[in-house]
Formats: sequence, C-alpha cells, structure tokens
Amino acid sequence: MKRLLRAIGALLSSYLNGRARGPYPHPATDLDTMRQRLLPADVVLVEGDRRISGAIKYLTQSTWSHAALYVGDHGKFDSAGRTCMLVEADTEHGVRAVALEELEGLHLRICRPVGLSAEDAGRVVDYALARIGDRYDLKNVFDLIRYLLPAPPVPAPWRRRLLSLGSGDPTRAICSTLIAQAFQSVRFPILPIISIEAASVPGCLDCLREIYHIRHHSLFVPRDFDVSPYFRVIKPGLSHVVDYREIAWWEADPVAGP
Repeated sequence: MKRLLRAIGALLSSYLNGRARGPYPHPATDLDTMRQRLLPADVVLVEGDRRISGAIKYLTQSTWSHAALYVGDHGKFDSAGRTCMLVEADTEHGVRAVALEELEGLHLRICRPVGLSAEDAGRVVDYALARIGDRYDLKNVFDLIRYLLPAPPVPAPWRRRLLSLGSGDPTRAICSTLIAQAFQSVRFPILPIISIEAASVPGCLDCLREIYHIRHHSLFVPRDFDVSPYFRVIKPGLSHVVDYREIAWWEADPVAGP
C-alpha cells in the first residue's frame, strides 16, 4: 500500500511542478544584477510559474510562491556545469542545490536578514547544506491534493494551516519550512510570537517586558520573509537610479483622470 501511495504521490508531484498555462504576470529579474547583489544567507523569493504556484499564492494571499536560500559558491555543480548557489526544497525533488540560472525568466526578490553576523550566516548556510538529499514524504497523498486547485475553497483563517499539514516525517521539507528551520537554528527571528509579561524590576510594579516565542517552522510561508521586520527587502532591478523624466512615453497613451 505504501508503495502504491508513493507512486501516486510521485505522479501528483510531477503534475504540480509542470508549467501553468497563461501569461506570466510580472517582468523577469535580470540574473546578472541579482548575482551581484546576493550575499550568503539571503532569502530569494520567487513568483513561480508552476501549477503548484497558483495554489500557494492563493493560500498565502501573496505574490511569492517559493523561496530559496543563497549559499554562495560551495563547490557544487549541476549537470550543465553551472555553480549551484541556491538551496531549495520542493515536493518533487526534495532538498537540493541548484544554479541561479534555474530562476531565469521569473520575478524575484531578495530578503536580507538585518544584523545577522557573518558567523551565524555561515551556520544558516551550513544547516541548509546539511539537509540536501532530504525528500518530501510522497506517501502522504493528501498533502499534495491540497494544491490541485488553483484557488481551493478554504476559509481565510484556515489557509496557512492548510499549508502546514504534513505527515510529520523528519525529512519532510517545503521551501519556507527548511529556511525557517535554518534561521531558527541560530535563533534569528522571522515572525516571532510576542507576549507581554511583568518585568522583575525592583520598585517598578508597572514595568513590562516582551518575550519572544518561536513560531513553529511548519507555519511559515514565503511571504513571511517579505513582511518580516527583521529582513530588508531588496529589489534587484533597482540597483541603478532611473530618471523618470528620461522615459520615452508614447504620446497616444491616455492620461489617467483623478
């Protein structure tokens, strides 16, 4: 039975990772510019063009459907001889190192952890590299069925929970789950749960303090790195200043009214 479920899961994974029909919504990022801006432990957000991407974007109410961790040059190459500088996880291939060129033609964004020390950045990278080879648990077919509809009829409060469903297998990894675990390994915050409690300060009955609680890694989605106050958003296409006065507009374009 387990073998049959894994076979069905493999077929579903292959289908979901196929390219979606229809036009791609946003302009692609220039990879040469991207390569110049990236630093180890940067999170690269991706607006995917796969069938699974539409469901993830709907469930998270976000542009971003995928995330990868930039690990720099660690001496690994793909079959085409390209340097594998990203670590990512998906349902079909599990955790793997890929070349930046795999993101050719896609809309991308860099989220950089603010104040992360070089030592801890190395630990985050090492954590992700150590997970390469982990596989998604394909015997849990229901984990994959949730992505079959581009816009599954799920109430808004349940959408994040739907993404976090899983078999509990220790080698199970989805993109944002893997990256969240990497940063939590050095106790770097992403979107922590903050509670307020009384502070033990002599002579101050009204003093309060904030206590940070680690959110479970299975509840993180790609957009959390975008909205986190602990990550700086970098748009690679804005590496040069654009003078809007030099843009050549077509004179026949209508001017928007008030």
